[in-house]
Amino acid sequence: MTKARLLRVSVVLVSIFMILLIIVYWDNVGTAHFYLHTSFSRPRSPGAITAGEDWEALPDVDEFLAKLLSSSLKQNSSTPRKTEQLLVQGSTKPVVSNLEENVRGYDWSTHKDRNSLDQEKLQVERQRTLREFCANSSFTFPTKERSFDDIPNYELNHLIVDDRHGVIYCYVPKVACTNWKRVMIVLSESLLDQGVPYRNPLDIPREHVHNTSTHLTFNKFWRRYGKFSRHLMKIKLKKYTKFLFVRDPFVRLISAFRSKFELENEDFYRRFAIPMLKLYSNHTNLPTSVSEAFGAGLKVSFSDFIQYLLDPRTEKMAPFNEHWRQVYRLCHPCQIDYDFIGKLETLDEDAAYLLQLLKVDRLLRFPPSYRNRTASSWEDNWFAKIPLAWRQQLYKLYEADFVLFGYPKPENLLKD
Repeated sequence: MTKARLLRVSVVLVSIFMILLIIVYWDNVGTAHFYLHTSFSRPRSPGAITAGEDWEALPDVDEFLAKLLSSSLKQNSSTPRKTEQLLVQGSTKPVVSNLEENVRGYDWSTHKDRNSLDQEKLQVERQRTLREFCANSSFTFPTKERSFDDIPNYELNHLIVDDRHGVIYCYVPKVACTNWKRVMIVLSESLLDQGVPYRNPLDIPREHVHNTSTHLTFNKFWRRYGKFSRHLMKIKLKKYTKFLFVRDPFVRLISAFRSKFELENEDFYRRFAIPMLKLYSNHTNLPTSVSEAFGAGLKVSFSDFIQYLLDPRTEKMAPFNEHWRQVYRLCHPCQIDYDFIGKLETLDEDAAYLLQLLKVDRLLRFPPSYRNRTASSWEDNWFAKIPLAWRQQLYKLYEADFVLFGYPKPENLLKD
């Protein structure tokens, strides 16, 4: 009797386990549909995997899930997807409805084709620099030594997944992320306009671009898969093409300040400007709305902003806002092996090359750059009134981003 009961219990447990696997298999994340149309030259690149290939050995559940999920490719690569889609009504013509985009505008001028940049060599050099410093034990910064498993789920919310093309994008605010998010929406078909997926990135209204329900991110995996989430993340990180775009850290800070504190932004005024004005400019009885504050000439100065970043109380209250949080904290470059590292300074060339590598360049073009983009040449003027000691502290705060992504140390700002 005891053996019979054990047998029945075993059968039930195995059945439950298989049901869970089937749920994972058919769930709307679309993991079952590895449409990997990408190709990178380096060995065993995530984009180079195709339906008929044997997958590299993975441990335990990862291996079983990988084999289970890959089998769907052989059956039907065009199985309809069940995705979270946000239905919106909007014009099919490009619109620039956001204040910041109205102010900055798009640069529609024709750029000369700058093929002088050897993109393949550039990528090799950028990745080599990143890996060397990640492996260099003498170069340390917070969170460097932790493993991917040690990263909390909430810190993975900047990793956007497109299962249709096998792409993972880590977005960095103030580094063309609005337009890259638009590209990801077009590729993943995660947003509809009058029942039809968007085809032109610039047709997508900005308010929908930054709507969290529009994108599938790693942070959402835990709610859907529980204990399976990390296994699925690792499979996708191993097989998908992963990219990010970065920018000179100090210039990124200037850009963040310009867009969030020089323009009327109600949310940033209440959350950040009011505390800054009280703490660093000794203002009291401040207006409750940003329009009233601007009308009274009450604006956060760049000096206030820098003091806020350097103030130890800032991080104790809450992590840096994503617009000025360090890239290494947003994208975990020492834990995630990125296949492509783009830079805003070479955005047009990098974007065109990346879309070619992803084999989606015939589907869309990357939107044009902003006319009024914050430039590196502005640094001296912006930091002229910032005390030297503050500049040196600020560099230490963002040093990892400078070093990991190959930006030169701004010696002219760090010396008398």
